[in-house]
Amino acid sequence: MANTPHGGVLKDLIARDAPRHAELSAEAETLPALLLSERQLCDLELILTGGFSPLEGTLCSLFSTQWLAKKYGGDGFMTEKDYNGVVKDNRLADGALFSMPITLDVDQATIDEVKIAPGARITLRDFRDDRNLAILTVEDAKEVFGGDEEHPAIQYLYNTAKEFYVGGKLEAINKLQHYDFVELRYTPAELRAHFDKLGWAKVVAFQTRNPMHRAHRELTVRAARSHHANVLIHPVVGLTKPGDIDHFTRVRVYKALLPRYPNGMAVLGLLPLAMRMGGPREAIWHAIIRKNHGATHFIVGRDHAGPGKNSKGVDFYGPYDAQYAVEKYRDELGIEVVPFQMMTYLPDSDEYAPVDQISKGVRTLNISGTELRSRLRSGREIPEWFSYPEVVKVLRESHPPRSQQGFTVFLTGYQNSGKDQIARALQVTLNQQGGRSVSLLLGETVRSELSSELGFSREDRDKNIARIAFVASELTRSGAAVIAAPIAPFEQARKHARELVEKYGDFYLVHVATPLEYCEKTDKRGIYAKARAGEIKGFTGVDDPYEAPEKADLVVDLQKQSVRGIVHQIILQLEGAGLLDRF
Repeated sequence: MANTPHGGVLKDLIARDAPRHAELSAEAETLPALLLSERQLCDLELILTGGFSPLEGTLCSLFSTQWLAKKYGGDGFMTEKDYNGVVKDNRLADGALFSMPITLDVDQATIDEVKIAPGARITLRDFRDDRNLAILTVEDAKEVFGGDEEHPAIQYLYNTAKEFYVGGKLEAINKLQHYDFVELRYTPAELRAHFDKLGWAKVVAFQTRNPMHRAHRELTVRAARSHHANVLIHPVVGLTKPGDIDHFTRVRVYKALLPRYPNGMAVLGLLPLAMRMGGPREAIWHAIIRKNHGATHFIVGRDHAGPGKNSKGVDFYGPYDAQYAVEKYRDELGIEVVPFQMMTYLPDSDEYAPVDQISKGVRTLNISGTELRSRLRSGREIPEWFSYPEVVKVLRESHPPRSQQGFTVFLTGYQNSGKDQIARALQVTLNQQGGRSVSLLLGETVRSELSSELGFSREDRDKNIARIAFVASELTRSGAAVIAAPIAPFEQARKHARELVEKYGDFYLVHVATPLEYCEKTDKRGIYAKARAGEIKGFTGVDDPYEAPEKADLVVDLQKQSVRGIVHQIILQLEGAGLLDRF
C-alpha cells in the first residue's frame, strides 16, 4: 500500500475541480490572463496534481535574497504568512512541515496590465500553447530583493525573477500537455495506483538529475534489498542546474538501464520539478514530494541537490547536511531516509562497495564526471565496469566526439580593429580544409539582415548580440563552425553569448585588442571622423564605452601582428582542442 500523503490528504486539484470543469473553463475565457514561464509551469503542475501537498495555492512575501541564500539558496509560488513560516521555520502557517517557498513572480507592468490585486481572479495560461490551466484568486503581492550570485537560485532572482510575488488559491482547469515520454509521466495519484496494482508495500525512491551508471544501479539495488522494497527511479525532468545533460538524453539512459534490474524490482517515473539546488532544504522538499507520490523510503546522497561552491570558493553546504536535515524530520515526514556513501569499484573482486566500507590498501577504480565528459568528447573507451554498453551508446549519440561537434569563434573589438579581416581569412582557411560547413556572422551583415530596426543604445546592442548568439548556438548545435565578429562592447552580453553556445559546443572568445588610436588612424572609410563630428551617435570608443573582456581565450593586436599570423594562432587553438579532425 502506498505511503500516506504529506498532511494526510493528497491535494489533487485536477480531481477536486473536475466536476466544475465546464464552469471554470468558461470563466477563464473572461478573465485577464497571465502567461507562465517554464519554471512556473513546473511548480503549477505539481500543485495541481498534488505533488506539493498540502499546498493548494501559491505563496509570497517580502524578503532579502541574501538571507534566502544563507537559509536555503532558493526562492519560491505561497500567502505571506505561509512564506514567512517556510523561510524561518520550515513550516506553513498551520504548522505543517514544508521547506521550500513556492512563488509566482510578476513585474510591475504585468500587475498594471492584468490588474493584479487582492480578490482579483486571473487565468494562468501555458506560454507554449495558450492553454488555460487554472484560475488564481489573488490574496496578496509583495516585493522581493537580492544574495550570493554564484547560487543558481540567486542568479535566477537577480537575472530572471520579477520584483513581485503573487499568492493565492488555485482552481484547476486543465492538465499540462506533454509530448515526450508520456507513458512515463505519472501524477501522484496514478503512481500510487500503479504501486497498488503491482502489490508494492515498500518503495525506495531515487532522485537524480544525472545519467545513471553501474554504481547507481548497485546503490539502488542494495537499498531495495536492505529494506525489502522495490525501486522508484524518479528523475527530475523540469529545470535542473545550468549545464546539466538534457532530460531527453537522460531518460533514454534510464530506459536503457531499466532491464539491468532484477525482473519486477524497479519502475521509472518522471518528475516535472524545477529544482532550486537548495541542499538540505531541498532534500526535505524532495522527500515530501516522493512521499506524496507514494514512496515509503527516500535515498539521500552526498551533497544532495548541492549547487557546488559559492562566490568565495567554499561549498554552499556540507557533504552530508542534506542527510542530517531529512533525518531530523524523519518521524514528521513519515518517509524513511536511506543515506548512502559514494560507491566505488573494486577491480580485484569485480564489485562495487560504499567507500566507507573499503579496507585500507584495497585497490579501487573510479571515473569522475569530468573524466567521463572528457572521454565522451575524445571518443576514448568508457569501460564496462563503469557503465553498461547500452548506456554508453545513448550518451555517445547525444555527445559525439569533439571532432564531430560544432564550435563558435567569437571575435570582439573596436570598429576597424581587424576583426572582420581576421574573420574572413579564418573562414577561407577552414573552407579550404573542408569537411564541415563554416558560417560567417559579421557585425555589419547581422545589423542589416537581422537587426535593422535596432539602434545603438545599450539595450539594442545587447539585443543584437543576443540574436547573434542564438544563431551561433543553433548552427553550433548542428555541427557547423561559426565565426562571429560583432563589436560586442559589453561583458555581460558576451558572457550570455558564451553560455548559450556552450550548451552545444565550444566557444572561443578572441579579443582583437588593436588600440583605438590605431583603429582610428587607419580608418580609410572615415567612420571615426563622422563620429567625432557628431554625425554618428553612440559610436563605440568615441561617445560609447568598450568593456575589454575579462577572460578572453586569445588576445591579438593587428597593430603588432598580421592577419595570417592571428588566423594561425586561432587554428592552433582549435587543433589542440581536437575540433579540426573533420576538416
